[in-house]
Amino acid sequence: MELRHLHYFIAVAEELHFSRAAERLHISQPPLSQQIRSLEDELGVKLFERTKRQVHLTEAGKVFLERSYGVLAQLEQAIEVTQQIGRGEVGRLAIGFVDSAMYMLLPEILRVFREQFPAVELRLHELTTAQQIQALHHKQVDIGIVRSAISEPGLSVECFLPESLVVALPETHPLCAQTKVSLSTLASESFILFPAKMGPVFYEQIITICQQAGFLPKVAQEAVQMQTIVGLVAAGLGIAIVPASLQNFHRSGVIYRPLQEQIPKTGLYLAWRRHDSLPVIREFLLLARKTTQWESNHDDT
Repeated sequence: MELRHLHYFIAVAEELHFSRAAERLHISQPPLSQQIRSLEDELGVKLFERTKRQVHLTEAGKVFLERSYGVLAQLEQAIEVTQQIGRGEVGRLAIGFVDSAMYMLLPEILRVFREQFPAVELRLHELTTAQQIQALHHKQVDIGIVRSAISEPGLSVECFLPESLVVALPETHPLCAQTKVSLSTLASESFILFPAKMGPVFYEQIITICQQAGFLPKVAQEAVQMQTIVGLVAAGLGIAIVPASLQNFHRSGVIYRPLQEQIPKTGLYLAWRRHDSLPVIREFLLLARKTTQWESNHDDT
């Protein structure tokens, strides 16, 4: 039995007239009558009672008509869902992110994505950069939002939001009186750093810019979460060099100052499995780029 047989049967069942059904199907009547007879032979039952003047459905025909409607409805639903999946409109998307991403555009990106793709199930996982790399390799997350330009086999990485580094100081620190702080003035300070094993690229960036300023930072404390780092600064346990977006985390007791030197920027990076072609991943990447581009243009106006 082929799908066209169902369409032929439904047309005759609804018209109860072979000529009108044939006209509706844009075929001639003899082939239609032959196809219905073949269908009845295959099923082993009569679907229609035929007289010279009238055509009626048999009881078996009535049941088959109801079931045929159900089959076609399921098929249409399957086609629609398949097309939605192909367009990235339904499915599941697991996103890993560093905590500092929440102080910038990530909430806006998630809001817009939810509005445009309400049928996609979002699963969010707050993870360090190192944890996200492992989660991507093990297919525990589909997209990572990391804090550094990682170089990892099998992963594609793209900076979608560059940002500057600033120094976070306790509000009573003498350097708060300056509009900009030189790295060299931090040589004797106690630093609160992100652990090297959790974010080696970002950690190495901090170490490198300090070495270029002529000193190796004295590490007083390490903390995994950026907000914890800022909290320790507020407690007077040291200073920290952090992404500028941390200024959006309003924490009393902390003052942020830009650095005087021209140093490489940090940023948020999108990471995904290089050969993963899931449409929902593609749509999220496109939306992240568009949102960031709009924000940059809006800030320039």
